[in-house]
Order: sequence, then structure tokens, then C-alpha cells
Amino acid sequence: MEQTQLQQPSAAFIAASWSALFIGTIAFIIGLWNASMQLNEKGYYFTVLMFGLFASISVQKAVRDQMEGIPVTNLYYGIAWFSTILSIVLLTIGLWNASLEKSEKGFYVMSFVLSLFSAIAVQKNTRDMKATKTMEPF
Repeated sequence: MEQTQLQQPSAAFIAASWSALFIGTIAFIIGLWNASMQLNEKGYYFTVLMFGLFASISVQKAVRDQMEGIPVTNLYYGIAWFSTILSIVLLTIGLWNASLEKSEKGFYVMSFVLSLFSAIAVQKNTRDMKATKTMEPF
């Protein structure tokens, strides 16, 4: 059986991950705040963002658990992937039907994708740091 050595993520990668998460999420929210759309539309896009962040973290956790031999039910694994894909589809449908300029739609897509990717990276870093701390002797 091959043993893999866990390394703690570098401070630069941790900072870059958190920065990307804050930049993507805050940019998306500021875009919503300044948008000239109804409050229910703003709520829809905000909810899709939060749903997407949670779903992408769930996918990262489920994939990592499987890689480490921690049991993950097929139901949870499937729901995590379905939720992530659903959040992307919901954003796409919402933006497709929105009366926004193409540049605004592109802004929302890019900040959404940045937020999802960075949420996965932050979750990975958090898990790697916790795993390396539990392996260190006291």
C-alpha cells in the first residue's frame, strides 16, 4: 500500500484562494446591489450564488472523502454533483432571460465561476491544513 505524504498548502495559495473567494463573491453582490432589477430578481441571483457555493463545497468534500477511503453514499455524491450543476443551470437560465447587457451577463458569469472555484480551493486548503495538524506529533 502506497503512503502519500500530506503537505500543508503554502501561505500564498491560501491567501490567493481566500482573495479569489472574497473578490468573486463581493463583486457578484456589489453587481446585484447596483443592478437596476427588481428585488425579487436580486434575491434569485443571490440565492443561486449561495446555493452554488454550498454545492461546490459539497462536491469537493465528497470527492476528497472518496479519495481518502472515507465512505460516501452514492446518494450524497449524486446530490452534490446535481446541486452544483443545477446552480449553474439556474444562473444560465436566469441570465439568458434577463434584460441585461451582454457585458453585465458576462460579469455575473465570471464572478460566479470565480466564486465556485475559489470555494473549492478554500475547502481543500482548510481540509489539508486540518489533516497535516492531526498528523503532527504533540
